Amino acid sequence: MINLKKFIKASLFGGIVVILPILILIFFFRWLFRLVTDMIQPLTNIMLKQYGMAEIFADAMILTIIILICFSVGFMVQTRLGKLLHQIFDRYLLRMAPGYRMVKEVVVQIFGDNKNSPFSNAIVARVKLFGSNCPTEVTALVTDTHEDGSYTIFMPTGPNPTSGNIYHVNAEQVTICPDIRIDSAMRTIIACGAGSATIFKPSHNKDKPEL
Repeated sequence: MINLKKFIKASLFGGIVVILPILILIFFFRWLFRLVTDMIQPLTNIMLKQYGMAEIFADAMILTIIILICFSVGFMVQTRLGKLLHQIFDRYLLRMAPGYRMVKEVVVQIFGDNKNSPFSNAIVARVKLFGSNCPTEVTALVTDTHEDGSYTIFMPTGPNPTSGNIYHVNAEQVTICPDIRIDSAMRTIIACGAGSATIFKPSHNKDKPEL
């Protein structure tokens, strides 16, 4: 016999799991659309005053112009002259606006290609963070190798793998897992460790990574 209480509870929470992410996504895009349209509102007002078109079309035209400008600037910085001007402009902004470097690095991580990612050359590893004599290990990414053989690692925090801590550890504390893909390790971090038994095998060799 079906337990009515359990059935109602399972159905209700099952519906929430399906519908809530969709609603959150809709509200996010709605918020993003309003944020963008508020930012370009002064330009939209000029279009409305000059051409008397509907606001939605004015917004679309302004966004199209902005995209074309971004494309043109991106094309220019691919040329030798454009790269030179970009470097000069960057150096000027770094002197005048100390926060420019941080903002630029964030933007590059979001919109840049894979080679700009700090994880592009990283290697998955299991690290004895509390010392080689402590059996406790953490999932981490080796991001750099030092001349003395020690490593710099990034230990992501679950369930948000983009945040975490950076440590400098001795080589004997690190077990390199070169056959594990970074995205596979990241999925276990997002899942708060679930799936680790599948990706981590006792046969992993401890090799020095080439970064």
